[in-house]
Amino acid sequence: MTIERRLARSGFTLTRDYAAPVERVWAAFADEDSKRSWWGDADRISTREWVFDFRVGGRDIDEGKFHGGPVSRYEATYTDIVEHVRIVTTYDMWLDGAHMSTSVASLEFEPIDAGTRFTHTEHGVFFDQFWADGQGREDGTRGLLDALGRHLA
Repeated sequence: MTIERRLARSGFTLTRDYAAPVERVWAAFADEDSKRSWWGDADRISTREWVFDFRVGGRDIDEGKFHGGPVSRYEATYTDIVEHVRIVTTYDMWLDGAHMSTSVASLEFEPIDAGTRFTHTEHGVFFDQFWADGQGREDGTRGLLDALGRHLA
């Protein structure tokens, strides 16, 4: 089978207001136990590999197998961290061993009267058979932010 070689680009910004102080929202990303409690979807995925190295130059890995489905792999490198202000990563995704995308994501934490305004901005390049997955990435990120909201509630 021949794979059509092509690229697609996608970008989006999602903003959520969480009724929690910046320090608590920040800890949901910066503290390994806290992040593990909400990141991903344990009801649908069995973890195969997890690496957490929250520092500039550090790498995170999250690989899991969907129950009855494919293996998803996320590998991120932290390129900028300013405590309680921002996190910037570059990350790659694979599905069943096929490299599907490379993205840059910025996470911003802003104190507001009601708690924290969190902004996730992402720009991605999707490869070959995954060229139409930009909307899926945005939808998946919405799901992660919903999970973060439940974790913080």
